[in-house]
Amino acid sequence: MARCESRSGLEAPGAEGDTVLEITDVDRIRTITLNRPDALNAFNEALYDATTDALLDAAADNSVAVVIITGTGRSFSAGTDVVEMAMRNTGGVENGRHGFPGLVDNLVDFPKPLICAVNGMALGIGATMLALSDLVFMSTEARVRCPFTALAVAPEAASSYTFPALIGRHNATWALMSSEWLTAQECLEMGITWKVCEPDALMEETMKHARVLASKSISSLVESKKTIMAAIKPQIDAARARENAAFAYLMGRPANMEAMVALAERRQPDFAAIDLADFAPNS
Repeated sequence: MARCESRSGLEAPGAEGDTVLEITDVDRIRTITLNRPDALNAFNEALYDATTDALLDAAADNSVAVVIITGTGRSFSAGTDVVEMAMRNTGGVENGRHGFPGLVDNLVDFPKPLICAVNGMALGIGATMLALSDLVFMSTEARVRCPFTALAVAPEAASSYTFPALIGRHNATWALMSSEWLTAQECLEMGITWKVCEPDALMEETMKHARVLASKSISSLVESKKTIMAAIKPQIDAARARENAAFAYLMGRPANMEAMVALAERRQPDFAAIDLADFAPNS
């Protein structure tokens, strides 16, 4: 099979006009590399928009059969950019064209095989997007964390459905409620990742399996994925609606405010006194 590299360095507007995404094509495989290493590849609005546009472009491109998402440096993605989040609360940031909801929409609806090659830290959306991909390869140095209860919020990106469906209720309960880090080996044992590789072999192993898929008919890949997703798409949509309602209820409440202050002050949040005064089930 002929090899060609036809694209690289997709420009997207960062804070200083930086390239926040890199794109390369090899053997009908498009690799989308998150490129904000100084921010641990955290998603700001520019990166949300650029990644969503890249997925839309790959979905429509008949020369692309498989897409890989990975990260630059020591992180896959540290989730939503907390610096930009704080600026948003003061009115200093405008919403992007797609933002977080648009990225999740396109992860759910992406019609071709989508592979995540997790090279390092995967936090927040960097973790929950793994359950929306079709295959996950993980470096032995990678770690995964769903920090929702540490922030006094709820799961996101349909993870309240995808995690139990993928790894079982008990494993999902720990992953989504403990806010603890999971090692690559724990992710393998749970089923969050399909294979774990040494860091210098991660992309080689990912590409080896991607080439197997990319050698197949795109129409066959798309129709096969459509049949797989048809069985779970309604549950994903329903989970996202429930999560959005939970987020709306929890955001800005005293526990969430304490979590955000504690994050800024680099300390552990103290929820005990707040819960005594404020806890009320959301019925």
